[in-house]
Amino acid sequence: MRKWSPLLAVCLGTFLLLVDVTIVVVALPSIAGHLEAGPDDLAWILDGYALALAALVLGAGALADRYGRRVTYLTGLVVFGVSSLLCALAPTVPTLIAARVLQGVGGAAMFATTVAILNVTYRGRDRGIAFGVWGAVNGAATAAGPLAGGLLTEHLDWRWIFLVNLPVCVIAVWFTRRTVAESRSDHGGRFDVPGTVTFTVAATALVYGLIRATGDGWTAPVVLGALALGLAGIVLFVAVERRSAAPMLDLGLFRRPAFTGLIVAAFLCQAAAFAYLPYTTTWLQQGLGHGPVDAGLLGALPLSGAALLVGALSGRFLQRLRPRPAIGLGLLLIAAGDLAQSVVGAGDGAAVLIPGLILVGLGAGVVLPVLSSAVLAAVPHERSGMAGGALNTFRQLGFAFGVAIFGTVFSGVSAQQKAYAGGLSDAVLLGAVFALVAALAVVLTGRRGAERPVKIG
Repeated sequence: MRKWSPLLAVCLGTFLLLVDVTIVVVALPSIAGHLEAGPDDLAWILDGYALALAALVLGAGALADRYGRRVTYLTGLVVFGVSSLLCALAPTVPTLIAARVLQGVGGAAMFATTVAILNVTYRGRDRGIAFGVWGAVNGAATAAGPLAGGLLTEHLDWRWIFLVNLPVCVIAVWFTRRTVAESRSDHGGRFDVPGTVTFTVAATALVYGLIRATGDGWTAPVVLGALALGLAGIVLFVAVERRSAAPMLDLGLFRRPAFTGLIVAAFLCQAAAFAYLPYTTTWLQQGLGHGPVDAGLLGALPLSGAALLVGALSGRFLQRLRPRPAIGLGLLLIAAGDLAQSVVGAGDGAAVLIPGLILVGLGAGVVLPVLSSAVLAAVPHERSGMAGGALNTFRQLGFAFGVAIFGTVFSGVSAQQKAYAGGLSDAVLLGAVFALVAALAVVLTGRRGAERPVKIG
């Protein structure tokens, strides 16, 4: 059991930080009522966390490579626990959003180190099993958030979706201190302030523009201004990173077609598999009249259960798989699952979504562990921390952008069953397109060298 204790420590933190991306989904109506939150406020309660998580993962990865992955992970756990308490005690919407952003800071420190800790802790067959379990936890956590949120909101109070993090943080700290060895890179970098600032501005402005487009329209000055600022931020980020002696993201990695294709796949996979879940649970509650528990159960359990089962069972076979076919197959399953859900209509109940949710879960359970290993295999060993950070960054950006983009699909759609079912159908159809484009990116950018079995180090 001691051999797997580091994996348990990493999975506990990973589960926490990913559950908190979506755990607030079914609690949003309750939060809106208690704190008088509007639609844009609710969007930022979701995306404020995901954006902070995505924006800081790369910088945190550089700090972890230099000062130690174990201490960075522990620091992240403590910050995450404290900010969870602040979320639970938040008296106003701005306070809650600020606490959610702080949660993202702690989550970034944790997420930046998980892949690297597993990579240096396990070897051979054990590494395949570890990444398989970790990947299953990734998929299950993101999808299980609405279920956990529903249980806590309906039977206790929405504030408990944050309070429940505290004991888990304590347990994760205990396991980490006792079982995880310290590791760092011989070429660890410094914290890239200009890169972090420009990246954060770009991501925040783009997501803000997409969220505002939902209510204001694409031609509104505030929307056009935000999108222009986001594009300018991207240009500045590229310019800063090219001149930096210690960039948080070495843009030279994108000259490797295999790495680029995998990063694109990670971004689109997260949007295709998970970003529509907030709208699914809204339809289940406001369109069909289900309570928070039923909404979480019907909207998340089929997906999370399938992801957990496949990821756990497939871990031991990871070293026998070639990355591109495995990831491509998983993405096709996600696309098929989204297409299966697109048949939802005005007269349908929740059962119509279940086959598609199961297919999406099967695909996510295949994609996530193989994707993590393949990204590390596609870069030099000394860049493993940066590559892992880039993967996690673009996954969370994919979720944030997906939530915002799907929000534009629902623009002007009421929560009545007929109208909302049509919006949900359009959203999952768009998700299927995302998954197919991701599969195409993996196929077109793959090389023979990238088709070796997933074995790192």
